[in-house]
Amino acid sequence: MNKVMSDKKVIALYITPALFLILALIYVPIVQTGYYGLMKWNGIGEMEFIGLKNYSQLINDPLFWKSALHSFLLALFSALSLIGYLFISIILAGKIKGADLLRKIYLIPMLLASVAIAQLWLKIYHPTNGIINSMLLAIGVDNTPAWLAEPNIALYAIIVPIIWQYAGFYILIYYAALKNIPESLIEAARIDGASPFQIALKIKLPLIMNVIKVTIVLAVVGSLKYFDLIYVMTGGGPNGASEVMASYMYQKAFKGFDFGYASAIGFFLLIICLIVTYLIRKLTETKNDIY
Repeated sequence: MNKVMSDKKVIALYITPALFLILALIYVPIVQTGYYGLMKWNGIGEMEFIGLKNYSQLINDPLFWKSALHSFLLALFSALSLIGYLFISIILAGKIKGADLLRKIYLIPMLLASVAIAQLWLKIYHPTNGIINSMLLAIGVDNTPAWLAEPNIALYAIIVPIIWQYAGFYILIYYAALKNIPESLIEAARIDGASPFQIALKIKLPLIMNVIKVTIVLAVVGSLKYFDLIYVMTGGGPNGASEVMASYMYQKAFKGFDFGYASAIGFFLLIICLIVTYLIRKLTETKNDIY
């Protein structure tokens, strides 16, 4: 077996299909997107080469930068929510009663389609029949807000179900990482008189730090290119108050029929995600990291 796997021809035979799929499904579309960003194109007719005009327009487009700000706010809240997920995971990994049931409950949002989640939260946020406003009326609040129709709160109202949607995913990752910590280390710390807080801070967190770094990248980059829940619940409204970069790109492509400009937005979004990933990696880098 070792002789076969050391044969370069055999190695090439095994990796070629995967390389072909990666090339066809990832790198070729990236190159095409960058190419389309140099064109004026409505998605149907002839393309007209206009150079960097789409990118110049993008840089000077206040609506795009407004949507970019919303995307970064979503990324910020998603990153901060990881603290809560980590805290819950530490509790669940501590052998509390009902931990298995709680773990299954937290995983329920992962089993639901984004459209189903959007419809659920549309009912929750309903201005007259929604559960939130019904509770506010019950405690004496007369002027209940229209959560998804008021520009000042629409974005924050959508951030809540987005964070809820991915809670189970990150809790599961942290829980698995915590369960891989040798129990002998925890017992030794207890014998030495360490409190649960000290064990979590001094032993558990350092041992799963690489996992935490990965989840930060997943949460931030995933938020920067987030689309589906926002599109179903508000479509970027009202008046662009909940517009993010991905939904703005969709509006330009499929409602404005400006596929060249939309491609420029998509390529620029890719560059932003790469830069953010690099910065997160550098900011969380330690001397013990091996790449």
